Amino acid sequence: MQAVVIGTTHLRECPKCEGIWADTDSLQKICADREQQTAVLGIPSSLPMTENDFEKNLRYVPCPVCTKLMNRVAFAHCSRVVVDVCRAHGTWFDKDELRRIVEFIRAGGLDQARADQIDELERKRQQLRTAQIASGSDTFMEKPSYHAERGMGIASAAADLINSFLFDK
Repeated sequence: MQAVVIGTTHLRECPKCEGIWADTDSLQKICADREQQTAVLGIPSSLPMTENDFEKNLRYVPCPVCTKLMNRVAFAHCSRVVVDVCRAHGTWFDKDELRRIVEFIRAGGLDQARADQIDELERKRQQLRTAQIASGSDTFMEKPSYHAERGMGIASAAADLINSFLFDK
């Protein structure tokens, strides 16, 4: 891959497929900085892929840093752009995916996804609180290890997981 600079962000580009590798810091910079987004939008784009092209190109790719296969995830869970992610090292964007992500961010998609995620967590927290009140339990504010130490069931384990998102940060 070749080093490229888009705006002031350093990325890597594959000269064959025109895919782009962004390490975690570079992607965060692009997501947060409108000037960097403008630079990405200034890159010439190609014709959109057809559904047949997408299915033909569907494959798991290795991380360029650690060579482990990356996970395919929808960016922000709702962008309709599936990217390849190595949690430890960064994100691979196939041709034109970075541009589509920036367009999604500029249209307010990332802010809406964050708000939806917060709303969903709050809804789950309220459901748990209601269930705990109904069962007469007052352990809601305790640390997640409370249920595990007492060998409680799957519902309590689920509550532990959600509590860890809410209280262990």
